[in-house]
Amino acid sequence: MRKNRIAEILNIKYPIIQGPMAWLTDAKLVSAVSNAGGLGILGPNAGQYNATTSIIETTERMRNEIRKTKELTDKPFGVVILVDTDMSFTEAILDMVIKEKVEAVLVNGLDNVDYTDTFKKLKDNNIKIIFRPLTPTIANARMAEANGVDIYVATGFDEGGTLPENQIGTFSIVPLIVDSVKNIPIVAAGGIGDVRGVRAAFALGAEGVFLGSRFLTTIEARTAPNIKELIVKSTAEDLDIFRTLPYFYRSIHTKLSTELVEMDKKGATREELAMKQGGGRNMKLGMLDGDTENGYISVGLGISSIKEILSVEDTIKELMQDFID
Repeated sequence: MRKNRIAEILNIKYPIIQGPMAWLTDAKLVSAVSNAGGLGILGPNAGQYNATTSIIETTERMRNEIRKTKELTDKPFGVVILVDTDMSFTEAILDMVIKEKVEAVLVNGLDNVDYTDTFKKLKDNNIKIIFRPLTPTIANARMAEANGVDIYVATGFDEGGTLPENQIGTFSIVPLIVDSVKNIPIVAAGGIGDVRGVRAAFALGAEGVFLGSRFLTTIEARTAPNIKELIVKSTAEDLDIFRTLPYFYRSIHTKLSTELVEMDKKGATREELAMKQGGGRNMKLGMLDGDTENGYISVGLGISSIKEILSVEDTIKELMQDFID
């Protein structure tokens, strides 16, 4: 087994982290990733089928999903913390995660937000911090290192989900960030779909990989069956990209994504596009409910490498084959 700082820090077998992916995560998927040697992460609305605006209900839902995950694995797993300017949801989830003794937290936030207090609270409670800023920069990488963050995720423009402001591809951003810090290990995210992508990330200085889209097509994932099949059949050439808030988004061709592209071409504002896009609500329609008319399907450019629906265990074995004795 190759020695690896990411695996050692997180107390996992392989340096692979599953992206939180909002509605598409639950105790079943996260525990499967952790049991297979990676780090599973519960995302916003993990295990849910309807939204809530209640801080109390949001917190209790996540608490229940954490406890379900602990029933399915004795391995480390993580929970995402969305750091925003209001901090009301952030603080409630953070306090609950500390009480539930979750081993790791993915701090996944917006640009231009002060993370200092969040980092300190996590460090004071011996929780491992994985920091994934929306837009990776030299400045926020050095800030993370100075504040004692354990792992930094460098996300390239190749990713799915909310895209970074800077249109810098994964295999350009990774060495840029690696060269800008001294001791903090870097994880590569965005467009990694198979072992070739893993090897490329490590060749550029990353010490781990962070994947979302690849796990969407696993047997254990909540993704609608028709969407799993669509992802397998699609490539990067089948993706639409459009402006929205805060920056950009991608989707496999759907009726909604086609309309968004047309609106963008005609000069619609980001606010108008974001309203039409419908945020997490329409992502759930597309990816969890399988509605390709009214929803969108958020994936990264790495879908070109996804050829079949496999179990989480087989997926991780393929991706991490260089770390298996």
